[in-house]
Amino acid sequence: MSTGLRGFRFLLNPLQTAGGVFLLFLETLKSAFGLWPRRRILVDQFYLIGYRSTPVVLTTGFFTGMVLAVQSFNQFRRVNITTMVGAVVGVSMVKELGPVLTGLMLAGRVGAAITAEIGTMHVTEQVDALRAMAANPIRFLVLPRVMAAVCLTPILTLMADFVGILGGSLICVGILNVEWHFYYVNMLDWLSVWEISVGCAKSSCFGLLIALISAYKGLNTEPGAAGVGKAATEAVVTSCIMILVSDFFLTVMFQAIKPEWA
Repeated sequence: MSTGLRGFRFLLNPLQTAGGVFLLFLETLKSAFGLWPRRRILVDQFYLIGYRSTPVVLTTGFFTGMVLAVQSFNQFRRVNITTMVGAVVGVSMVKELGPVLTGLMLAGRVGAAITAEIGTMHVTEQVDALRAMAANPIRFLVLPRVMAAVCLTPILTLMADFVGILGGSLICVGILNVEWHFYYVNMLDWLSVWEISVGCAKSSCFGLLIALISAYKGLNTEPGAAGVGKAATEAVVTSCIMILVSDFFLTVMFQAIKPEWA
């Protein structure tokens, strides 16, 4: 009986989380059409989520581009088409690796911080104090973080794409002696505005998922310091899983609606 109950809870908890995150999204969307928080609150979140995340995102993108270049070069060298490495690095970074790795890095850094901050406020009854003062916690706590994550994740992704392509170029052209002209010509031939737009759209969705899941876990934190730590861990794990799952469905969707000119 206890095993069956644990299995039932194993299936029920993800459904409960999905429903709670969806309701939180609706409340956040409703708050977005009302009175916005003060500019100082928005600026603080843009600084914490965007500027403070730049070093880890750039480092991840740079070394990912270099690793991708080395692996692709070793494979293409067998068929003597090493000049196509630029196309592989560019398209892979812009469409898949850039958005996904940026999302995963933000889930670990930003998601845990959002959950810990809101969770601490919930445990210390600061969220209840906002409600007692007739202030909407969604508008003051969730909306600024969602706006910052949705707006800045594409920018961070583009930065990761650029340094990843730069790192791959340094390895291929500077060390592996790939002909630079054909390297960049092939990359530009395969890299179009559509690929860049797809990467930005994916990263915006990932930023939305990270902010909503982290805020939901924070608002439903169990009492005590252990509850805050548990909520932060659950937020990071759930965000990473949802990024990978949603990336598949977004890839299929964008492939289905891809225009003829792309």
